[in-house]
Formats: sequence, C-alpha cells, structure tokens
Amino acid sequence: MKALVMTAKQQMEIEEREVPTPKDDEVLVETAYAGICGTDNALFNGLPGSADAVPPIVLGHENSGVVRAVGKNVKNFKEGDRVAVDPNIYCGKCHYCHIGLYEECENLSAVGVTRDGGLEQYFTAPEEVTYHVPDAISLKAACSMEPISCGVHTMHITEDIQPSMKALIIGDGYMAKLFAQLLRAYGIQDITMTGRHDDLLAQEKEQLNLTHVVNTTKEDIPGNYDFVIEAVGKPETQEQAVEHTNPGAQVFMFGVGAPGQTFSMNTYEIFKKQLTVKGSMINPHAFVDSIALLESGAVKVEPFQANVISLEEVEGVLDHSTPKTGKTIVAVNPDLK
Repeated sequence: MKALVMTAKQQMEIEEREVPTPKDDEVLVETAYAGICGTDNALFNGLPGSADAVPPIVLGHENSGVVRAVGKNVKNFKEGDRVAVDPNIYCGKCHYCHIGLYEECENLSAVGVTRDGGLEQYFTAPEEVTYHVPDAISLKAACSMEPISCGVHTMHITEDIQPSMKALIIGDGYMAKLFAQLLRAYGIQDITMTGRHDDLLAQEKEQLNLTHVVNTTKEDIPGNYDFVIEAVGKPETQEQAVEHTNPGAQVFMFGVGAPGQTFSMNTYEIFKKQLTVKGSMINPHAFVDSIALLESGAVKVEPFQANVISLEEVEGVLDHSTPKTGKTIVAVNPDLK
C-alpha cells in the first residue's frame, strides 16, 4: 500500500508498505478521506499536538473510510462498514481518566499523532474509537467528524447557554465556521464573526446566517459579548477575546498558540466582571453528538471543504510551497462511498 510518511521534521516521503494487520480489538480501515488541520502543520514543524509525533510516523487524525478487516474480539463492526475514527485513545487508568478529565490523560495516544494515521491507504484503530457513519453522511463529510467533535467538546464544557446570549467568534477559519453552526445548534442566535477580508466575510455572513461580521483590519470589534470563542491563537486576538466581554461572560481559548506564548489580561476586569476563561482541548466523548449534528444538517461541512488534494500534494500544503486557502482534505480513495 501507499503511505505518506513523515520521516523527519519538515520531511515527508511516499513509501510502499505492507497493509497493517489489526490487533484483536482493532479494525482495519481503508482510508477514503483525511483532513489536514493546524495540528498537522504543527506536527510537521516539530511542535506538539495533543501529544508529540515522533518520526517516522504517518499523520492524519481526521479520517473516514471503510472497514476491511476486524480483530477477533471486535463485536460491533464488520467488513464493509462505513466509519469515522476518533483519533484520541485514553488509557482509562491514570488519575485524570479516573476523575473524568480524559483530555488530560497521562498516557494519551492518538491515531495520526503517536500511531500511524489516515495519510496512507489503510490504517488500524481500536474498536472503541471507531464510529459508524450513517447513510445520510458522505465519507467526504465524515472526515470532518473530528474537528466538529472538538467544537462539541467546547459546548459540553460551557457552564450555561441561553438563546438571549450574544456570541463573538474571533477568526473565520474552518473551526470558526463550525463554531458558528454549533452555537446556533446549541441555542445562541446572535453571532458576530471577525475576519480580515471583506469578500470572505460577506460570503460567510450569508452562508452562516451571521448577525454581524467585522473586518478587524479596518474596524474595531463593536461592543461586548456573553460568549466568546477565540479561534486564532495569537496574543492580540486572545486579548481581544477577554476585552470584549459582558459581566458573567464565558471566554474559550480554542485557537492553539505556540508553546511559551503569553498574553495580557486585566485582572481587575476578570474579578469585576466575574469572567470565566477556559481552554478547550481535543474532544472526549463528543463523537455521538457530532454525528447527530452532521446527520441532521444542523452542521454542514462540505460547502467549506475548499480543497481536495492527493497524498503527493500534502507536503506542499504543510511547507507552504503550494499554499491553500480554506479547509484541505486528502482524497486517499475518493471512490469509496
């Protein structure tokens, strides 16, 4: 089989490998599509994702495909099943797993991070992180189940959501577009999004039924909000997220900053407004809700999957020699249905 292997930091090679054999509790998946996200870019450049990726490794943690073989202990899947895979595998034994904080698992492993992922024709995954894809969801859409689930996790850890809340999303990338849909699905109707390009913002306002859009290269963010999602990961946008809040607001730092990066907060304002400022990491126990949202049409992804590329084109996207604007997915085997 063909595999795109990260052989060293900022280096990838196409290799011919044997098709892996699933262990007793695993399934073998023929990859249909694999999404590329900011985490892949970080891993390619030697930075950590949910864990460190140690070369040689096959990236690809946003995956959909078809089951081709199952281990002897697998009960819920058979050859031919259409599936999506949650990449994150928790040990279930450490302190954080025992208290239900699975995203902080001390022994976290992940498909496409610590073990080979979907940027190859076949990969294996434990049955416990494999999910059936309903007939109403295409395999192209299903490869975005993982990013949807990361957004759903953010919604799971909110303290309270009311339809009367005003929400601000800082950034207009793929995750920001997903959050706009998730906020509405969870009840918030008044949603403002920021970006840097008038034409894209106008398109997003219509596509996502946004209340307001703001081009932050030309205008300040107006007013304050009850629910703020920072989806960029830069100090200046993180500071904006805290600044533009109403009393009692919740602020979620979803955008991933560089290790060691810091930003400034007015601590008196945190005190006076009784703000809640949280991080949101990965996606424990969020796939079931994500499947329901995608199946119902409350969340749509295919209109925003802007670029479909081959395995041979991935390195150019990650090293920016052939940059792409918008969400990129890899068609490993687009003939799978």
